[in-house]
Amino acid sequence: MKKNGFIMLYLFCGFASGQDLSYTSADISINQIIEGTLLSPNADKQASLAIIISDYGPTDRNGNQNFQKNNILKKLGTALAENGIASFRYDKRTVKQIRRNVINNNISFVDFVTDAKAVIAYFKTQNTYSKLYVIGHGQGSLIGILASDEYVDGLVSIGGSAKNIGDVIVSQINATARQYVEETKKVIQSLKEGKTTRDFPPALGSMFNFETQPFMISWIAHEPLEIIQNLTIPIAIINGTKDLQVPIEDAKQLADAAKNAQLYTIENMNHVLFTIQGDNLENSKSYNESFRPLNAELVEHIVNFISKK
Repeated sequence: MKKNGFIMLYLFCGFASGQDLSYTSADISINQIIEGTLLSPNADKQASLAIIISDYGPTDRNGNQNFQKNNILKKLGTALAENGIASFRYDKRTVKQIRRNVINNNISFVDFVTDAKAVIAYFKTQNTYSKLYVIGHGQGSLIGILASDEYVDGLVSIGGSAKNIGDVIVSQINATARQYVEETKKVIQSLKEGKTTRDFPPALGSMFNFETQPFMISWIAHEPLEIIQNLTIPIAIINGTKDLQVPIEDAKQLADAAKNAQLYTIENMNHVLFTIQGDNLENSKSYNESFRPLNAELVEHIVNFISKK
């Protein structure tokens, strides 16, 4: 047993279309905070590994939250395994706290970056995989951009915002509760200056809760377009035309800012990686519909990007 991680193995087989490809599943503790699931194709012991980083909130390794169950990250990991690519997906540290009923309000956005770097370093020291890739979804895109270092061979950003989170919030308030937009701008400006404030509209109390403002300050300090310019590794920028949270324009801006990026726009894919043919009601409901399959074009682009020689 390695001292830097306890591994409990259980086996199952998956079969890709047209192939007889089995893979193993292992639950792994990277450290006292990080736990996740590793899927490894048996056919290639030196396969590439994709480290999957989830979106905002207390999201578990499968892509789920308490009131949002869609299993999108589990589906993504399985799809990669069926195509000969290993994957590791993990619970955000807030998930473990909630399960233990021990909530730490001192969590910083940087803690999520630290966790991602710990996962990358763990698998680099294992020396098992030929290449390491990072796949960041939503907020995980920014975390992946910040965490990608000399150990990472490529980055996939799915539904990642090009905007500072403070500017995103102002845009959302302007679109949904315009009467509060000027007050929101003042709050965001205070947070950008590293200052907490109690001067916010009561109606927006859930968004600007005083206890969570330090986390917002740590998140708001990062500018995605500035940071992605520093990366020289290959990057795939993917966004769907039915994404209700991140517009296609953000993906274009990220791709333009990066030194070595390829942009993939997927028709009718939404933020949770499903194909939506209908209206915004269908789109919103799909966030909690685990029966839906992942968008096939998404899987194809990621597999081709990672499998490129």
